[in-house]
Amino acid sequence: MNVLTIEHLDKHFEKVKALSDVNLNVKEGAIMGLLGPNGAGKTTLLRIINGILSKDHGEVKILGEDINLKTARNIGYMPEERGLYDNMTVANQIVFFGQLKGGDPRRLREVMREYLKLFNIEGYESRKLKELSKGNQQKVQIIATLVHEPKLVILDEPFSGFDPINGALLQQLIDRLHNQGATVMLSSHNMHAVEDMCDSIALINHGQLLLSGNIADIKEENKTDEILITTSSPIAIEGVDNSLVRKITPYDAKDSRKGYSYRLRKELNVSNRELLVSISKDSNIIHFEEALPSLNDIFIKYTT
Repeated sequence: MNVLTIEHLDKHFEKVKALSDVNLNVKEGAIMGLLGPNGAGKTTLLRIINGILSKDHGEVKILGEDINLKTARNIGYMPEERGLYDNMTVANQIVFFGQLKGGDPRRLREVMREYLKLFNIEGYESRKLKELSKGNQQKVQIIATLVHEPKLVILDEPFSGFDPINGALLQQLIDRLHNQGATVMLSSHNMHAVEDMCDSIALINHGQLLLSGNIADIKEENKTDEILITTSSPIAIEGVDNSLVRKITPYDAKDSRKGYSYRLRKELNVSNRELLVSISKDSNIIHFEEALPSLNDIFIKYTT
């Protein structure tokens, strides 16, 4: 079942076309990364999903229903521009936002305590927000987003203000949400985090959806004819059959594998088997793999 369905979505601001014919489905239980450069239309899309902005044309459905108060209660949205109250206590603030989404105060306090423990800020309930560090304020913002147990969680740049330790806690949180059956949309410029945490992506630029789908499938579709190979002894580069290999260069393998590592560019229509047979004549092959592009590579390819 699709938690989010978007069909032919358009949005203009005077002469600026913020979104143009966007079509996107997000399945239940997915962890999707929403990618795009600054000004691509990501925030506009998220605000329309949450009913903050109206669309000009198209369909946006949450769990099969048009956007309304009921569907809004199924969404937990943390915008990039944070919006908490400095003089309000942590507990009152979290429960207040949960009640705005229709949550029961008793259940909200139970869930709040679970998240405070997860984020290592137990005992902060009676402290005012302005007394907390920026990182802990960020934690309160995330808890306020999740306390009503939404089915669709949308986090816009959640790693902002987090050190690596708190970033790891956030990753644990997203794993927890996934295990509980929630659907997560993660808008971020942190390509490494998106690659680690998400199973699918949607890439937007200039208001248009350039590609979407499973990350593994997208990498496979965008791979080149590049091969990474490690051998037990050095390869005589000048002696490699140039009818098979267009280019071969040594490189430092990041996984610290013992041996001699090379990056090869195959000639067209050369099979991996032919390449293996040729190179193994002179050196024992320890490792052989087709190089797949990183999300960063794909992002740059489609947005420049």
